[in-house]
Amino acid sequence: MRKRKSNIFKGVDWILVLFYLTFIFLGWLSIYGATYSDTEYELLDFSTKYGKQSIWILLSFIIIIIILAIDRKFYENFSGVFYLVSMLSLVLLFVFGKNINGATSWYSFGSFGIQPAEFAKAATALALANFLNEKNQDLRKLPTQLKAFGIILVPALLITLQPDPGSALVYGSLILVLYRFGLPLYYLVIGSLALILFIITLYFGYLNTLIIATIIITFLLIYFNYKNNKYLRHNWMRFVAIYFFTGFFIFSVDFVFNNIFEQRHRDRFDILLGKTADTQGIGYNTDQSVITISSGGFRGKGFLQGDRSQGDFVPEQETDYIYSTVGEEWGFLGSSLVIILFVLFLLRILKVAERQKSVFSKVYAYAIVAIFFFHFTINIGMVMGLLPTVGIPLPFFSYGGSSLWGFTILLFILIRLDADRIYEW
Repeated sequence: MRKRKSNIFKGVDWILVLFYLTFIFLGWLSIYGATYSDTEYELLDFSTKYGKQSIWILLSFIIIIIILAIDRKFYENFSGVFYLVSMLSLVLLFVFGKNINGATSWYSFGSFGIQPAEFAKAATALALANFLNEKNQDLRKLPTQLKAFGIILVPALLITLQPDPGSALVYGSLILVLYRFGLPLYYLVIGSLALILFIITLYFGYLNTLIIATIIITFLLIYFNYKNNKYLRHNWMRFVAIYFFTGFFIFSVDFVFNNIFEQRHRDRFDILLGKTADTQGIGYNTDQSVITISSGGFRGKGFLQGDRSQGDFVPEQETDYIYSTVGEEWGFLGSSLVIILFVLFLLRILKVAERQKSVFSKVYAYAIVAIFFFHFTINIGMVMGLLPTVGIPLPFFSYGGSSLWGFTILLFILIRLDADRIYEW
Protein backbone atom coordinates (compact mmCIF):
# COMPACT_ATOMS: atom_id res chain seq x y z
CA MET A 1 0.00 0.00 0.00
CA ARG A 2 1.28 3.42 -0.92
CA LYS A 3 1.68 5.95 1.84
CA ARG A 4 -0.93 8.67 1.90
CA LYS A 5 0.21 12.29 1.77
CA SER A 6 0.02 14.42 4.91
CA ASN A 7 -2.74 16.72 3.58
CA ILE A 8 -5.88 15.33 5.24
CA PHE A 9 -8.12 17.01 2.68
CA LYS A 10 -6.43 15.43 -0.33
CA GLY A 11 -8.82 13.16 -2.22
CA VAL A 12 -11.87 14.32 -0.25
CA ASP A 13 -15.12 14.16 -2.21
CA TRP A 14 -16.11 17.81 -2.03
CA ILE A 15 -19.50 17.14 -3.58
CA LEU A 16 -20.48 15.06 -0.55
CA VAL A 17 -19.04 17.74 1.73
CA LEU A 18 -21.14 20.37 -0.08
CA PHE A 19 -24.26 18.25 0.41
CA TYR A 20 -23.40 17.96 4.11
CA LEU A 21 -22.92 21.71 4.54
CA THR A 22 -26.14 22.41 2.65
CA PHE A 23 -28.15 20.01 4.78
CA ILE A 24 -26.90 21.27 8.14
CA PHE A 25 -27.48 24.89 7.03
CA LEU A 26 -31.04 24.18 5.87
CA GLY A 27 -31.59 22.07 8.97
CA TRP A 28 -30.46 24.88 11.26
CA LEU A 29 -32.76 27.35 9.47
CA SER A 30 -35.66 24.94 9.93
CA ILE A 31 -34.91 24.46 13.64
CA TYR A 32 -34.68 28.24 14.00
CA GLY A 33 -38.03 28.62 12.25
CA ALA A 34 -39.66 25.94 14.37
CA THR A 35 -38.48 27.34 17.72
CA TYR A 36 -38.29 31.09 17.03
CA SER A 37 -40.46 33.50 18.98
CA ASP A 38 -40.63 37.30 19.19
CA THR A 39 -39.11 37.21 22.67
CA GLU A 40 -36.04 35.34 21.41
CA TYR A 41 -34.26 37.64 18.98
CA GLU A 42 -30.59 36.91 19.61
CA LEU A 43 -29.20 34.80 16.79
CA LEU A 44 -26.64 33.04 18.99
CA ASP A 45 -28.66 32.64 22.17
CA PHE A 46 -27.20 29.33 23.36
CA SER A 47 -30.06 28.76 25.80
CA THR A 48 -32.38 28.15 22.84
CA LYS A 49 -32.58 24.98 20.81
CA TYR A 50 -31.26 26.64 17.67
CA GLY A 51 -28.40 28.01 19.77
CA LYS A 52 -27.57 24.56 21.12
CA GLN A 53 -27.75 23.16 17.60
CA SER A 54 -25.19 25.77 16.59
CA ILE A 55 -22.80 24.45 19.23
CA TRP A 56 -23.30 20.87 18.06
CA ILE A 57 -22.67 21.91 14.45
CA LEU A 58 -19.42 23.62 15.43
CA LEU A 59 -18.32 20.58 17.43
CA SER A 60 -19.18 18.34 14.47
CA PHE A 61 -16.46 20.13 12.47
CA ILE A 62 -13.94 19.05 15.12
CA ILE A 63 -15.22 15.48 14.75
CA ILE A 64 -14.76 15.76 10.98
CA ILE A 65 -11.14 16.89 11.32
CA ILE A 66 -10.39 13.98 13.67
CA ILE A 67 -12.01 11.46 11.32
CA LEU A 68 -10.08 12.75 8.29
CA ALA A 69 -6.79 12.86 10.21
CA ILE A 70 -6.92 9.17 11.21
CA ASP A 71 -5.43 6.59 8.85
CA ARG A 72 -8.10 4.69 6.88
CA LYS A 73 -6.71 1.33 8.07
CA PHE A 74 -7.59 2.29 11.62
CA TYR A 75 -11.31 2.01 10.84
CA GLU A 76 -10.83 -1.44 9.36
CA ASN A 77 -8.44 -2.81 11.99
CA PHE A 78 -10.48 -1.56 14.97
CA SER A 79 -13.97 -2.12 13.56
CA GLY A 80 -14.48 -5.06 15.93
CA VAL A 81 -13.48 -2.92 18.92
CA PHE A 82 -15.88 -0.16 17.84
CA TYR A 83 -18.67 -2.71 17.56
CA LEU A 84 -18.04 -4.29 20.98
CA VAL A 85 -17.79 -0.90 22.71
CA SER A 86 -20.95 0.25 21.00
CA MET A 87 -22.86 -2.88 22.03
CA LEU A 88 -21.59 -2.47 25.60
CA SER A 89 -22.87 1.12 25.62
CA LEU A 90 -26.31 -0.17 24.62
CA VAL A 91 -26.28 -2.85 27.33
CA LEU A 92 -25.25 -0.41 30.06
CA LEU A 93 -28.26 1.76 29.26
CA PHE A 94 -30.38 -0.75 31.18
CA VAL A 95 -28.34 0.08 34.28
CA PHE A 96 -27.30 3.72 33.90
CA GLY A 97 -29.66 5.03 31.20
CA LYS A 98 -32.28 7.72 31.64
CA ASN A 99 -35.88 7.08 30.67
CA ILE A 100 -37.20 9.76 28.30
CA ASN A 101 -40.62 9.47 26.67
CA GLY A 102 -40.96 5.86 27.76
CA ALA A 103 -37.60 4.65 26.40
CA THR A 104 -34.32 4.15 28.25
CA SER A 105 -32.20 5.36 25.34
CA TRP A 106 -30.06 8.11 26.85
CA TYR A 107 -27.08 8.69 29.10
CA SER A 108 -27.67 11.91 30.98
CA PHE A 109 -24.82 14.21 32.08
CA GLY A 110 -26.59 17.13 33.70
CA SER A 111 -28.37 19.03 30.93
CA PHE A 112 -26.44 17.11 28.29
CA GLY A 113 -27.52 13.73 26.94
CA ILE A 114 -26.04 11.12 24.61
CA GLN A 115 -28.04 8.53 22.68
CA PRO A 116 -25.66 5.63 21.91
CA ALA A 117 -28.04 4.11 19.33
CA GLU A 118 -27.09 6.94 16.97
CA PHE A 119 -23.42 5.92 17.09
CA ALA A 120 -24.11 2.18 16.96
CA LYS A 121 -25.11 2.56 13.29
CA ALA A 122 -21.57 3.45 12.22
CA ALA A 123 -20.09 0.73 14.43
CA THR A 124 -22.43 -1.90 12.97
CA ALA A 125 -21.71 -0.76 9.40
CA LEU A 126 -17.96 -1.02 10.05
CA ALA A 127 -18.29 -4.46 11.66
CA LEU A 128 -20.40 -5.75 8.77
CA ALA A 129 -17.91 -4.36 6.25
CA ASN A 130 -14.99 -5.96 8.08
CA PHE A 131 -16.77 -9.32 8.28
CA LEU A 132 -17.59 -9.42 4.56
CA ASN A 133 -14.04 -8.29 3.78
CA GLU A 134 -12.66 -11.51 5.24
CA LYS A 135 -11.68 -14.27 2.85
CA ASN A 136 -14.15 -17.02 1.93
CA GLN A 137 -17.20 -15.13 3.18
CA ASP A 138 -19.89 -16.36 0.83
CA LEU A 139 -23.38 -15.05 1.58
CA ARG A 140 -24.86 -17.96 -0.36
CA LYS A 141 -23.77 -20.22 2.51
CA LEU A 142 -25.86 -20.51 5.67
CA PRO A 143 -23.01 -20.07 8.24
CA THR A 144 -21.99 -16.78 6.62
CA GLN A 145 -25.61 -15.65 6.49
CA LEU A 146 -26.13 -16.41 10.19
CA LYS A 147 -23.01 -14.50 11.22
CA ALA A 148 -23.97 -11.48 9.10
CA PHE A 149 -27.52 -11.52 10.46
CA GLY A 150 -26.10 -11.76 13.98
CA ILE A 151 -24.03 -8.59 13.52
CA ILE A 152 -27.18 -6.75 12.48
CA LEU A 153 -29.62 -8.30 14.96
CA VAL A 154 -27.62 -7.76 18.17
CA PRO A 155 -27.91 -3.92 18.17
CA ALA A 156 -31.46 -4.13 16.77
CA LEU A 157 -32.52 -6.38 19.66
CA LEU A 158 -30.82 -4.26 22.33
CA ILE A 159 -32.46 -1.10 20.98
CA THR A 160 -35.86 -2.81 20.74
CA LEU A 161 -35.64 -3.74 24.43
CA GLN A 162 -35.15 -0.09 25.47
CA PRO A 163 -37.88 0.02 23.94
CA ASP A 164 -37.15 2.04 20.81
CA PRO A 165 -38.45 -0.07 17.89
CA GLY A 166 -38.23 2.85 15.46
CA SER A 167 -34.46 3.12 15.80
CA ALA A 168 -34.16 -0.67 15.74
CA LEU A 169 -35.95 -0.85 12.38
CA VAL A 170 -33.10 1.09 10.78
CA TYR A 171 -30.88 -1.98 11.04
CA GLY A 172 -33.28 -3.88 8.80
CA SER A 173 -32.07 -1.69 5.94
CA LEU A 174 -28.69 -3.44 6.12
CA ILE A 175 -30.32 -6.57 4.66
CA LEU A 176 -30.24 -4.69 1.34
CA VAL A 177 -26.46 -4.47 1.70
CA LEU A 178 -26.21 -8.22 2.18
CA TYR A 179 -28.32 -8.75 -0.95
CA ARG A 180 -25.95 -6.50 -2.91
CA PHE A 181 -23.04 -8.74 -1.86
CA GLY A 182 -24.55 -12.14 -2.55
CA LEU A 183 -27.46 -12.85 -0.21
CA PRO A 184 -30.05 -14.93 -2.14
CA LEU A 185 -33.05 -13.00 -3.43
CA TYR A 186 -35.56 -15.24 -1.67
CA TYR A 187 -34.68 -13.62 1.68
CA LEU A 188 -35.93 -10.26 0.39
CA VAL A 189 -38.97 -11.89 -1.18
CA ILE A 190 -39.88 -13.73 2.03
CA GLY A 191 -39.28 -10.60 4.11
CA SER A 192 -41.44 -8.46 1.83
CA LEU A 193 -44.24 -11.05 1.78
CA ALA A 194 -44.11 -11.33 5.59
CA LEU A 195 -44.46 -7.54 5.92
CA ILE A 196 -47.40 -7.48 3.50
CA LEU A 197 -49.03 -10.42 5.28
CA PHE A 198 -48.52 -8.69 8.64
CA ILE A 199 -50.31 -5.54 7.47
CA ILE A 200 -53.11 -7.48 5.76
CA THR A 201 -53.67 -9.49 8.95
CA LEU A 202 -53.91 -6.33 11.03
CA TYR A 203 -56.44 -4.86 8.61
CA PHE A 204 -58.65 -7.87 7.85
CA GLY A 205 -58.10 -10.01 10.95
CA TYR A 206 -56.35 -13.35 11.18
CA LEU A 207 -59.35 -15.49 10.09
CA ASN A 208 -60.08 -13.54 6.90
CA THR A 209 -56.38 -13.34 6.09
CA LEU A 210 -55.99 -17.10 6.61
CA ILE A 211 -58.81 -17.74 4.14
CA ILE A 212 -57.29 -15.34 1.58
CA ALA A 213 -53.81 -16.85 1.96
CA THR A 214 -55.16 -20.41 1.66
CA ILE A 215 -57.00 -19.55 -1.56
CA ILE A 216 -53.88 -17.92 -3.07
CA ILE A 217 -51.56 -20.81 -2.12
CA THR A 218 -54.08 -23.35 -3.45
CA PHE A 219 -54.40 -21.42 -6.71
CA LEU A 220 -50.61 -21.43 -7.11
CA LEU A 221 -50.52 -25.15 -6.36
CA ILE A 222 -53.12 -25.86 -9.06
CA TYR A 223 -51.38 -23.54 -11.53
CA PHE A 224 -47.92 -25.12 -11.16
CA ASN A 225 -49.35 -28.61 -11.21
CA TYR A 226 -51.26 -27.75 -14.40
CA LYS A 227 -48.04 -26.54 -16.03
CA ASN A 228 -46.25 -29.70 -14.91
CA ASN A 229 -48.41 -32.64 -13.86
CA LYS A 230 -45.54 -34.06 -11.81
CA TYR A 231 -45.00 -30.83 -9.84
CA LEU A 232 -47.37 -31.73 -6.99
CA ARG A 233 -45.93 -35.22 -6.65
CA HIS A 234 -42.35 -33.92 -6.34
CA ASN A 235 -43.04 -30.80 -4.28
CA TRP A 236 -45.98 -31.66 -2.03
CA MET A 237 -43.87 -31.36 1.14
CA ARG A 238 -42.84 -27.85 0.14
CA PHE A 239 -46.47 -26.79 -0.20
CA VAL A 240 -47.40 -28.42 3.10
CA ALA A 241 -44.60 -26.41 4.73
CA ILE A 242 -45.84 -23.22 3.07
CA TYR A 243 -49.40 -23.87 4.35
CA PHE A 244 -48.08 -24.53 7.85
CA PHE A 245 -45.71 -21.56 8.18
CA THR A 246 -48.17 -19.15 6.57
CA GLY A 247 -50.86 -20.19 9.03
CA PHE A 248 -48.45 -20.02 11.96
CA PHE A 249 -47.29 -16.55 10.93
CA ILE A 250 -50.84 -15.24 10.55
CA PHE A 251 -51.86 -16.50 13.99
CA SER A 252 -48.65 -15.08 15.53
CA VAL A 253 -49.40 -11.57 14.25
CA ASP A 254 -52.19 -11.14 16.78
CA PHE A 255 -49.93 -12.25 19.65
CA VAL A 256 -47.04 -10.00 18.56
CA PHE A 257 -49.29 -7.01 18.00
CA ASN A 258 -51.07 -7.28 21.35
CA ASN A 259 -48.26 -8.53 23.59
CA ILE A 260 -44.98 -7.18 22.19
CA PHE A 261 -46.04 -3.85 20.68
CA GLU A 262 -46.77 -1.07 23.14
CA GLN A 263 -50.17 0.60 23.12
CA ARG A 264 -48.81 3.71 21.40
CA HIS A 265 -47.46 1.55 18.57
CA ARG A 266 -50.76 -0.30 18.24
CA ASP A 267 -52.63 2.98 18.11
CA ARG A 268 -50.40 4.33 15.35
CA PHE A 269 -50.94 1.25 13.20
CA ASP A 270 -54.70 1.46 13.77
CA ILE A 271 -54.68 5.11 12.69
CA LEU A 272 -52.57 4.40 9.60
CA LEU A 273 -54.84 1.51 8.56
CA GLY A 274 -57.93 3.67 9.07
CA LYS A 275 -59.31 1.45 11.82
CA THR A 276 -59.58 4.44 14.16
CA ALA A 277 -59.36 8.23 13.91
CA ASP A 278 -57.71 9.87 16.90
CA THR A 279 -56.76 13.39 15.89
CA GLN A 280 -56.71 14.56 19.52
CA GLY A 281 -54.72 11.68 21.01
CA ILE A 282 -51.98 9.48 19.56
CA GLY A 283 -52.71 10.73 16.03
CA TYR A 284 -52.52 14.41 16.98
CA ASN A 285 -48.90 14.95 15.89
CA THR A 286 -49.36 13.40 12.46
CA ASP A 287 -52.67 15.15 11.84
CA GLN A 288 -51.23 18.54 12.78
CA SER A 289 -48.10 17.84 10.74
CA VAL A 290 -50.14 17.15 7.60
CA ILE A 291 -52.18 20.33 8.16
CA THR A 292 -49.01 22.35 8.73
CA ILE A 293 -47.36 21.09 5.54
CA SER A 294 -50.47 21.69 3.43
CA SER A 295 -50.84 25.21 4.87
CA GLY A 296 -47.59 26.19 3.14
CA GLY A 297 -49.20 25.93 -0.27
CA PHE A 298 -47.07 26.07 -3.40
CA ARG A 299 -44.52 28.75 -2.44
CA GLY A 300 -44.71 28.68 1.34
CA LYS A 301 -45.40 31.39 3.88
CA GLY A 302 -41.81 32.55 4.05
CA PHE A 303 -38.95 32.21 6.52
CA LEU A 304 -40.15 32.82 10.11
CA GLN A 305 -43.70 33.35 8.81
CA GLY A 306 -44.91 29.89 9.75
CA ASP A 307 -47.58 30.70 12.31
CA ARG A 308 -48.38 27.03 12.87
CA SER A 309 -44.71 26.11 13.38
CA GLN A 310 -44.16 28.92 15.85
CA GLY A 311 -47.54 28.31 17.46
CA ASP A 312 -46.46 24.84 18.64
CA PHE A 313 -49.31 23.11 16.85
CA VAL A 314 -46.99 20.15 16.21
CA PRO A 315 -45.33 19.01 19.48
CA GLU A 316 -41.54 18.48 19.26
CA GLN A 317 -41.64 19.89 15.74
CA GLU A 318 -37.91 20.61 15.72
CA THR A 319 -37.02 16.90 16.03
CA ASP A 320 -38.83 14.11 14.17
CA TYR A 321 -41.39 16.47 12.58
CA ILE A 322 -38.96 19.11 11.33
CA TYR A 323 -40.04 18.52 7.73
CA SER A 324 -43.44 20.04 8.53
CA THR A 325 -41.66 23.35 9.17
CA VAL A 326 -39.98 23.01 5.78
CA GLY A 327 -43.39 22.46 4.17
CA GLU A 328 -45.03 25.41 5.87
CA GLU A 329 -42.27 28.00 5.37
CA TRP A 330 -40.97 26.89 1.97
CA GLY A 331 -44.09 25.32 0.51
CA PHE A 332 -44.25 22.65 -2.15
CA LEU A 333 -41.27 24.14 -3.98
CA GLY A 334 -38.96 24.14 -0.97
CA SER A 335 -40.02 20.77 0.42
CA SER A 336 -39.66 19.22 -3.05
CA LEU A 337 -36.17 20.72 -3.31
CA VAL A 338 -35.20 19.03 -0.03
CA ILE A 339 -36.39 15.67 -1.38
CA ILE A 340 -34.49 16.21 -4.64
CA LEU A 341 -31.32 17.10 -2.72
CA PHE A 342 -31.59 13.93 -0.64
CA VAL A 343 -32.10 11.79 -3.74
CA LEU A 344 -29.03 13.38 -5.40
CA PHE A 345 -27.10 12.87 -2.15
CA LEU A 346 -27.96 9.16 -2.11
CA LEU A 347 -27.06 8.79 -5.79
CA ARG A 348 -23.70 10.43 -5.10
CA ILE A 349 -22.97 7.97 -2.30
CA LEU A 350 -23.88 5.12 -4.65
CA LYS A 351 -21.38 6.46 -7.17
CA VAL A 352 -18.75 6.70 -4.44
CA ALA A 353 -19.58 3.13 -3.38
CA GLU A 354 -19.07 1.72 -6.86
CA ARG A 355 -15.63 3.27 -7.30
CA GLN A 356 -14.20 1.68 -4.15
CA LYS A 357 -11.47 -0.89 -4.77
CA SER A 358 -11.64 -2.73 -1.43
CA VAL A 359 -14.58 -4.84 -0.29
CA PHE A 360 -14.44 -3.18 3.13
CA SER A 361 -14.93 0.33 1.74
CA LYS A 362 -17.59 -0.77 -0.74
CA VAL A 363 -19.67 -2.64 1.87
CA TYR A 364 -19.44 0.31 4.26
CA ALA A 365 -20.50 2.73 1.52
CA TYR A 366 -23.56 0.64 0.67
CA ALA A 367 -24.44 0.40 4.36
CA ILE A 368 -24.39 4.20 4.54
CA VAL A 369 -26.69 4.45 1.53
CA ALA A 370 -29.13 2.00 3.13
CA ILE A 371 -29.17 3.80 6.50
CA PHE A 372 -29.62 7.29 5.01
CA PHE A 373 -32.28 6.03 2.59
CA PHE A 374 -34.25 4.39 5.41
CA HIS A 375 -34.12 7.48 7.64
CA PHE A 376 -35.08 9.81 4.81
CA THR A 377 -37.93 7.67 3.46
CA ILE A 378 -39.46 6.72 6.81
CA ASN A 379 -39.23 10.22 8.30
CA ILE A 380 -40.77 11.97 5.29
CA GLY A 381 -43.49 9.30 5.01
CA MET A 382 -44.21 9.56 8.74
CA VAL A 383 -44.48 13.35 8.74
CA MET A 384 -46.81 13.28 5.71
CA GLY A 385 -49.06 10.64 7.30
CA LEU A 386 -48.13 7.92 4.80
CA LEU A 387 -46.35 5.72 7.36
CA PRO A 388 -46.86 5.11 11.09
CA THR A 389 -44.95 7.29 13.52
CA VAL A 390 -41.82 5.42 14.57
CA GLY A 391 -39.71 8.28 15.87
CA ILE A 392 -36.57 8.49 13.74
CA PRO A 393 -34.89 11.79 12.78
CA LEU A 394 -34.42 13.36 9.37
CA PRO A 395 -30.63 13.29 8.77
CA PHE A 396 -28.89 16.63 9.42
CA PHE A 397 -32.25 18.43 9.80
CA SER A 398 -33.69 17.19 13.08
CA TYR A 399 -32.62 18.86 16.31
CA GLY A 400 -30.18 16.94 18.49
CA GLY A 401 -26.46 16.53 19.04
CA SER A 402 -26.40 12.71 19.06
CA SER A 403 -28.31 12.55 15.79
CA LEU A 404 -26.13 15.16 14.07
CA TRP A 405 -22.87 13.63 15.29
CA GLY A 406 -24.00 10.10 14.46
CA PHE A 407 -24.82 11.01 10.86
CA THR A 408 -21.65 13.10 10.59
CA ILE A 409 -19.52 10.15 11.69
CA LEU A 410 -21.33 7.84 9.27
CA LEU A 411 -20.73 10.12 6.30
CA PHE A 412 -17.19 11.28 6.98
CA ILE A 413 -15.77 7.83 7.67
CA LEU A 414 -16.95 7.04 4.13
CA ILE A 415 -15.36 10.25 2.82
CA ARG A 416 -12.13 9.29 4.61
CA LEU A 417 -12.13 5.79 3.14
CA ASP A 418 -12.94 7.15 -0.32
CA ALA A 419 -10.12 9.70 -0.13
CA ASP A 420 -7.60 6.83 -0.05
CA ARG A 421 -9.20 4.62 -2.70
CA ILE A 422 -6.22 5.22 -5.05
CA TYR A 423 -3.92 3.70 -2.43
CA GLU A 424 -5.93 0.49 -2.04
CA TRP A 425 -4.69 -2.71 -3.62
